[in-house]
Amino acid sequence: MNPFSQRKLIISGVFVLMVLTYIVKLFFLQVIDQSYKVSASNNVLRRVTQYPARGLMYDRNGELLVYNQAAYDLMVTPNQLHEFDTALFCSLLNITKQQVDQRLRKAKRYSYYKSSVFLEQISAEEYGAFQEYLFQFKGFYTQTRSLRRYPQNMAAHTFGYVGEVDEKTTKADKYYNQGDYIGISGIEKLYEEDLRGKKGVEIFMVDVHNRIKGQYKHGRYDTLAINGDDITLTIDAELQAYGEKLMTNKIGSIVAIEPSTGEVLAIVSAPTYNPDLLVGRERSANYKTLRNDPLNPLFCRPLQARYPPGSTFKTVNALIGLQEKNINPASTYYPCHYGYTSGRFHMGCHGHASPLDVRQAIQHSCNAYFAYAFRDMLDNPRYRGIDSAYNHWRNYVSSFGFGEKLGIDMPYEVKGYIPSFNYYERVYGKGHVKSLNIISLSIGQGEILLTPIQMANLASIIANRGYYYRPHVVKEINGEGDSKLEQYRTKIQTMVDSVTFAPVIDGMYMAVNSPAGGTAGVAAIKGIEVCGKTGTAENPHGKDHSIFMAFAPRENPKIAISVYVENAGFGASWAAPIASLMIEKYLTDTVTRQWMEQRILNADLLDGKKK
Repeated sequence: MNPFSQRKLIISGVFVLMVLTYIVKLFFLQVIDQSYKVSASNNVLRRVTQYPARGLMYDRNGELLVYNQAAYDLMVTPNQLHEFDTALFCSLLNITKQQVDQRLRKAKRYSYYKSSVFLEQISAEEYGAFQEYLFQFKGFYTQTRSLRRYPQNMAAHTFGYVGEVDEKTTKADKYYNQGDYIGISGIEKLYEEDLRGKKGVEIFMVDVHNRIKGQYKHGRYDTLAINGDDITLTIDAELQAYGEKLMTNKIGSIVAIEPSTGEVLAIVSAPTYNPDLLVGRERSANYKTLRNDPLNPLFCRPLQARYPPGSTFKTVNALIGLQEKNINPASTYYPCHYGYTSGRFHMGCHGHASPLDVRQAIQHSCNAYFAYAFRDMLDNPRYRGIDSAYNHWRNYVSSFGFGEKLGIDMPYEVKGYIPSFNYYERVYGKGHVKSLNIISLSIGQGEILLTPIQMANLASIIANRGYYYRPHVVKEINGEGDSKLEQYRTKIQTMVDSVTFAPVIDGMYMAVNSPAGGTAGVAAIKGIEVCGKTGTAENPHGKDHSIFMAFAPRENPKIAISVYVENAGFGASWAAPIASLMIEKYLTDTVTRQWMEQRILNADLLDGKKK
């Protein structure tokens, strides 16, 4: 074979091989691989996300607190748009031509080929009128969503609210797309993955009029949505509603806990707001109004407000003194003489019999007693210096959960504050800190700050004689336990032995029930042994805060509670009667002292702070 013929044969072979390659490739694309066919059919197919119903919420007794109501999102696919009657479109949806133009520009910026939300949360009534004309608006379609609904106007801070995801979230979590909803606060946020469920998808064939003609491939490529898990809360709906009623026209909080479990029975932040305000298309406008309200109803005071504990903290100092044997139940100090005096320093106190032992000191809330006891500990030579003594005291205080977050299953909890000894060295100079410099800590003033949830937890610790369970508001997920709830079933022990609590509990009982009188006699309930301690927290910005913590009954306690009423004066004036009414309501399901109830309900303590 000559060289020319050989070259011709090789070139022919190459061309034949190229043709065969193209034929095989075309066969694979058109017969075997269906993905390109599906992709090419996008202009006649519609992928509709099937959103699962968010999980429902129930109270501890099975009462429905949060449910879903059908709503519709109007979606748009820019590359499928045709000219349409904007006047009719606007009148049906009650929007303006300017809003239409703005929303279309936003959709095109997002994607010219992918669907996005044009108008969210259309009500069933609006949708009913609009769907008759939907075929006239090519490129638009609707998909079913749901809105949260609340059969009772209560517990807004606990439930939290749902809002549209932001761009940062969609980039960080592939589950979410633009227009999806996510829990923003409260239980909705912390238990988002349980409540949200799992999205599905349906693929439909549509005609030239944008009308659905049937499922693509008989639903072969569809996936089902899986509804979110239902959640049972620890909240007692009736007690929660009653607490919010009592706190009307007041600023402050109520936290009630079941001591034996750490389950939160009620968590009231006042002022509050109607949870329905943060649902639907009006959510943004309503949120802005609430945010600008000078009473700050969005602020969750039980978890985010920090106050000096005032005289309620004397119980902690008594327990530390007894445990360390710096005092014993019979220890007394010099007569009070209306306060504690050292040199030119004087800490005032109210009139009462004197001298007192530790039980009576709690009963009558004697400032002088706890000033003496606190200095006796800090200046005791066995601690080898005030810095060592203070740190020893601070370790005890920290074992009660103070100075850190308790870890309740709600977002945005803040820490309390227990100053370190280094803090005082920075203030007074290294080697110059004296016990008298920090004497205010003996009565819960000075730099100490607690949150209301920590105060209620202190009442639980005393009720339990030395231990607590981490407070929590979720009892069950989908009617069962859940691994994430195990942390709330672990007992946490303080550094104080159980036998040490008896004199302190005696003093709290006497403060409420003693015939000789005590600071909390107003909290007494016939037939129920209430143990409580009043407090009055100094407020540099105005009138003092009224504080009360308590538990009941004395044996086998069922409820521990803290109440803060801002700018309301003495603890016995407002906080104690509110707590007493809550205790009676929970333990007996009724209120016998209507005169007290009416006094609280009729009281307006906002002091001109309303808008």
